[in-house]
Amino acid sequence: MSRSVRTRPEASGQALSEAYDTALLDLDGVVYAGGSAIVHAVESLDTARAGGMRLAYVTNNALRTPDAVAGHLTELGIPTGAEDVITSAQAVARLIAEQVPAGARVLVIGGEGLRVALRERGLTPVESADDDPAAVVQGYGGPDLPWGRFAEASYAVARGVPWFASNTDLTIPSGRGIAPGNGAAVEVVRIATGAEPQVAGKPLPPMHRETILRTGAERPLVVGDRLDTDIEGAFNGEVDSLLVLTGVTDGAQLLAAPPQHRPTFVDADLRGLLTGQPEVSVAGDGFRCGGWTATAGAAGVPSHERRLELDGDGEALDGLRALCAAAWTAAGEGSCELDAAKALVRLGL
Repeated sequence: MSRSVRTRPEASGQALSEAYDTALLDLDGVVYAGGSAIVHAVESLDTARAGGMRLAYVTNNALRTPDAVAGHLTELGIPTGAEDVITSAQAVARLIAEQVPAGARVLVIGGEGLRVALRERGLTPVESADDDPAAVVQGYGGPDLPWGRFAEASYAVARGVPWFASNTDLTIPSGRGIAPGNGAAVEVVRIATGAEPQVAGKPLPPMHRETILRTGAERPLVVGDRLDTDIEGAFNGEVDSLLVLTGVTDGAQLLAAPPQHRPTFVDADLRGLLTGQPEVSVAGDGFRCGGWTATAGAAGVPSHERRLELDGDGEALDGLRALCAAAWTAAGEGSCELDAAKALVRLGL
């Protein structure tokens, strides 16, 4: 992927599962939500795998171990081994191990996934700030994580113990809606201490490094639902990305995306792995995709007063791709301020 500013989604004459050797798939909001498989996910992944694409599951959720994640995916009908799962717990454990002595104690604020990853690196998980830890690590601990754990982290961090976070996602999708994520918990400790953690998870380089080291991917495609983690992580790693609209990102957020949040490809769900991607072409003062033409309103009008216009008909996704081109071109290196509400309503997005 070029680091030049992306102004439109790209085309692919091949199915993405043929154009790339490995799919680096986010889990929450992409493969499942609330523990249940997202529609079309199981059969799409099965077809992609049968065609020769390697599937690797890359998650910022540090709560569960790779074994547990693999078991869950297998139960959903997606045969998976622990070696196919890469977590932010693994990335942060490597980061810590590079900075503390072998066998060092690490205060864990989170779930079993963190403890297993630390032991894999030869580190010793402990539970109290009074256990003389060499580091503090914080990861998503689930909705039942006791409030006192944040106090324990704060005591150690306030004493100057190095602080690490698996990730800083503020929210996490669930079967009942959007819930607070590890980033919200990290804010609690930040407020109490004024400190800043070292962060390993997407979109930061430690997570991309961990993923490439464990998968050996040569032509990876990042597949995710979040602009600020999955897509930005692909941007930082200089690899291509597919945004699926089954998670937290909606059409308005996509159109307003700054350059580091603009995906290479956009599709409704994981069926997008099995198809090519249509061309978005220049059409007069706007852009065409399928039966839709999108423009960025009248030239010369201040950007915040301009409106994205959409003409034509056809597949809603083609209309969204055309709107992306109009919005991103108008925004350049910034975030789009054009009014897209009417166009998105017309597409049902």
